[in-house]
Amino acid sequence: MVNISSLVPSVLSNLSSLTTLNLEGCSLYGEFPMDIFRLPQLQILNVALNENLTDSLPEFQSNSRLEALIFQRTGLYGKLPDSIGRLESLLYLDLSQTSLSGTLPSSLGNLTRLTILDLHDCKFSGQIPSSFANLSQLNKFAIGTNNFDAGPLPLPPGKLHKLTFLYAREMNLLGGIPLLLANMTQLSYLAIGRNNLVGKIPSWFMNLTQLTLVDLAYNQFHGTIPRSITQLKRLDFLSLSFNSFTGIVELDMLMKLPNLVSLNLEENDLTVLTKNSTNGTLPKLRALALGSCNLVEFPSILRFQDKLQLLSLPKNKIRGKVPTWIWNSSKETMDVVNFHQNFLTGFEQQPTVIPWRFLTYFRLSSNKLQASLPLPPPSTIVYNVCNNALKGAIPPLMCHKNSLRIVDLSNNNLNGTIPPCLGSSNEDLLVLNLSGNSFHGSIPSTFTMNCQLLMIDLGRNQLQGPVPRSLANCAMLQCLVLKNNRIEDTFPSWLGDLPKLELLSLESNKFHGAIGGPRNNSMFPKLRIIDLSCNGFSGNLPTEYIRNWNGMKMINKEKLTYMHANPKLQYHPSASQLALYFVEVYLYDYSMRVVSKGTDRLYERIQSALVVVDLSNNTFIGDIPESFGSLSGLQLLNISNNKLTGIIPSSLAKLTELESLDVSQNLLSGHIPWQLTQLTFLSILNVSHNRLTGHIPQGKQFDTFDNSSYDGNLGLCGVPLSKSCRNSMTSPPSPPIFRGHDLEFSSGIYWMVIALGYGSGLVVGLVIGTTLTRRYHEWFVDTFGRRKKIQKKQKSKGRRT
Repeated sequence: MVNISSLVPSVLSNLSSLTTLNLEGCSLYGEFPMDIFRLPQLQILNVALNENLTDSLPEFQSNSRLEALIFQRTGLYGKLPDSIGRLESLLYLDLSQTSLSGTLPSSLGNLTRLTILDLHDCKFSGQIPSSFANLSQLNKFAIGTNNFDAGPLPLPPGKLHKLTFLYAREMNLLGGIPLLLANMTQLSYLAIGRNNLVGKIPSWFMNLTQLTLVDLAYNQFHGTIPRSITQLKRLDFLSLSFNSFTGIVELDMLMKLPNLVSLNLEENDLTVLTKNSTNGTLPKLRALALGSCNLVEFPSILRFQDKLQLLSLPKNKIRGKVPTWIWNSSKETMDVVNFHQNFLTGFEQQPTVIPWRFLTYFRLSSNKLQASLPLPPPSTIVYNVCNNALKGAIPPLMCHKNSLRIVDLSNNNLNGTIPPCLGSSNEDLLVLNLSGNSFHGSIPSTFTMNCQLLMIDLGRNQLQGPVPRSLANCAMLQCLVLKNNRIEDTFPSWLGDLPKLELLSLESNKFHGAIGGPRNNSMFPKLRIIDLSCNGFSGNLPTEYIRNWNGMKMINKEKLTYMHANPKLQYHPSASQLALYFVEVYLYDYSMRVVSKGTDRLYERIQSALVVVDLSNNTFIGDIPESFGSLSGLQLLNISNNKLTGIIPSSLAKLTELESLDVSQNLLSGHIPWQLTQLTFLSILNVSHNRLTGHIPQGKQFDTFDNSSYDGNLGLCGVPLSKSCRNSMTSPPSPPIFRGHDLEFSSGIYWMVIALGYGSGLVVGLVIGTTLTRRYHEWFVDTFGRRKKIQKKQKSKGRRT
């Protein structure tokens, strides 16, 4: 591969005698010249691994001599033309990892000389053509990671007897392990993971003695893992993870597979037994994954492994101290180590620096470690030791010549000051999570212009001083959490210049003063979660900021994801197959620890569609801004425990996604707008301890709220309160069917509508139900629900329709 980094030279189209054109991995970009396809003598065309090379495929001619057409991992898009079937000389077709879409043309069945067909990881849909039965010469068939219609594996029985390689992962397969595989006795590579396959491993499966790779992960297989699997003597890669296999597995039994290189049994209902092994004839493993396998100790076979690159033992019952011998296992090759969620208490002999020289991923989180911080080697990219009892200060060596992109030291007993070098020594750092410790002093002001940080969480410490202005250099920042410290400052409005900031939590500090207005209309363009609660902010609510929070107005509900950082780890070439399973382990999900109903809870993921505003427990005054009604994606609004006056604006009824509204403990007056009955997702309402008057609206979600929603408003009457409304002018209003602009009624027109509704008879509202809304894992309710000053809790009864 040569880095040309240019357009494809159009002069190539003039080389009429050209038979082979290989431009693989040359960093080409732009459109591919269509005339090259028409070169009369061209037999091999390979432009793979040029991701910026774009275009669609042309109409092919029947006189083409093409034998190999390879566009793997390019910017190819559009549909696969029906004329592809004219390339009757084709032996090798690889269009994988492109953006080709649509249905597969049945004319592919005309390519009867094909030995390699690779269409995996595209955007194909529909059904696989029955004409594929004609491809009897196929040796390699990769069709997975597409969006085909759900059903069994659509391969003709007895037709593909020469097949040695089948990649059919993630393509909506149903049923059991296809019986048609029983006749494919030459099969060596079988990947059918990430489907919806069920049943047990059939006995005939052991007749496929040529198998070297078996991937059945992420399905719904059950039963025991048969001992006869040891008949597959050629097996080097076995992944059965994330299924429902049960029973006892003796690790020594699987170690009788002489060629075994990678074993993955994670996330089943298995109990893996280990015995004291001797070196003997143990296979030389490169990957061992036994998470959730009820292990009670480190497998002794690890003593004799010197080639391991990946060791994953999370969610087991391994107790005591990490043995000294573990550091000598595969010292020169170890790449990924995961001991998450065990019962480890420390180290028999703690090394100054973890001795695995080429370690990139180290996770020792959620144990019971009572020790000083184990320093990662300079090669480490992901370093996660959160949720332990680690103590002491962060050593300055942590910053020395490191490759760190993810650092999570949260929820330990660490103390001292935050080393200034953490903000300046490593320009590759993406995540810095130091929350839930006892760090004191000020936040370092050393964030440089080259800052790449996506997430900073320094919450729940004892930090003081102002928010450092150097954070303005972190232009990529998405998430900033400084909650529960002793930070004393005015509102850091300059953070509004960060173009990607989505989450800002300044809760429970000593912020003070009026928030004021933005310098321009582009401040906080992507903000969708803001928590300023439990501070000393004063003045009016920030109307102009609210009007400009555009990130709360446009929410893509079609494709919901979670906030995360991707450290983009690189694999050793010899471990390339390990990516089949471990590709997801490297995504770091943003999390938040919140107080809910007096309980400190960890929410491990934050959904990208979540929109929250919490300005509670300050001393804001004045009216509730009408501009809240423009935040169409808002799901939770909490402005309780302030000194707000005026009315509850009817514009809040425009918040059609709203699920929780808390305006309690203020000085609000007037009526509860009947328009709020249109909020069919509303599951929590708290207007208690104000000066509200009149009849409580009836119907829909309002029929699910109990007395505690309205406590402390002596002028309110009607269900669910025991106080009845005797004056006809305060009879329950009947909400009419209205359009969006009807929400703009003035108070005079509002009462006309009430009178009309009363005169023509009551319209009974639909009660939505009695179950909690299930969306977002109650994250927003538990995160920004009622806080310290609220006397009573509201029982949520709504659900989504």
